[in-house]
Amino acid sequence: MTYNKDQFYMQQAIELAKLGCFTTTPNPNVGCIIVKDDQIVGKGYHQKAGEPHAEVYALQMAGDKAKQATAYVTLEPCSHFGRTPPCADALIKSGIKRVVIAMQDPNPNVAGNGIKRLKDVGIDVTVGVLSDQAESLNKGFLKRMRTGIPYVQLKLATSLDGKIAMASGESKWITSNIARSDVQQFRAQASCILSTCATVQADNASLTVRYAELPEEIKKIYHPENIRQPIRIIIDSQQRLTGQENVFKQQGETWVVRKQKIPIDRPNTKLIVESSAQNYIDLKQLLMILGEKQINSVWVEAGAHLAGALIEQNLIDELIIYYAPKLLGHNAMDMCILPNLYQLAFAPSFRFESAKMTGEDLRVILKK
Repeated sequence: MTYNKDQFYMQQAIELAKLGCFTTTPNPNVGCIIVKDDQIVGKGYHQKAGEPHAEVYALQMAGDKAKQATAYVTLEPCSHFGRTPPCADALIKSGIKRVVIAMQDPNPNVAGNGIKRLKDVGIDVTVGVLSDQAESLNKGFLKRMRTGIPYVQLKLATSLDGKIAMASGESKWITSNIARSDVQQFRAQASCILSTCATVQADNASLTVRYAELPEEIKKIYHPENIRQPIRIIIDSQQRLTGQENVFKQQGETWVVRKQKIPIDRPNTKLIVESSAQNYIDLKQLLMILGEKQINSVWVEAGAHLAGALIEQNLIDELIIYYAPKLLGHNAMDMCILPNLYQLAFAPSFRFESAKMTGEDLRVILKK
């Protein structure tokens, strides 16, 4: 096959993989296309951890047509026994003659072993087709595998002059209904939503995915029961949460982060004790703990103090800002507090990734 044909079929595998973006965590999103005589004979994507991988679905659809065919996979086929058997072995048994892989899997349990296993039995293997697109499919999973720390996205809703609330604390609502609905897509894809006791108590926050506000194209694919509620993680270093807050009454899990082993007796509530020597929560240590707990991505919705601390400690991978066409003036609350910044040369900097109108507001995405 020509390289252009490889790109064509890999692009379709990538689009398939995207269908799992709301459901696969802690596993990666993976798509697979099987092609024989320039015809797609099998396709599949990974849908949920513990269920068959993309290659298995594609091979089941292809049946005997997989013999002497080419498989296009967005991530290196696994070579180890986890919740499911190795996909590399399934490809070998099917009689596939060629496997095109978008990128190698950095998971230490795989990390080239799947490619080696395929090559060792004489299968022709090509790696690196549309690798950049494949990389963007699994930003959280890939970062966790490479660094042990999840991918962190900080969301801010602000006025044009960078204010998130009036001096009184009033903040409902700076941005429009459309902008707030747009947030639901990001929440639904995140492994967890990180906030603070102060935000949860001040806003009576639920921190859930509101299915009714998801775009219609998503609701056509996913029924309400198939939309996973991200874990809610609340920093409570002063042990102020009572367990009566709205966040504890929602579907799904809530994790409370404290310095002391004082649990909250509520259903589906877990305690994380962050035991560094400081009298405050060590944010990098917390992210490492979350990585160990297989959290791929963290969506942050909190006030100026946590936002500033994450930015100041260089722990943000992506900044998502919703700008409302309003001015709140100097008495209003700033969107982030950076108490140790005194020189322009040391100002945290990002690069613009995209800008999009969401109703009357502007959504800007920036990356490090």
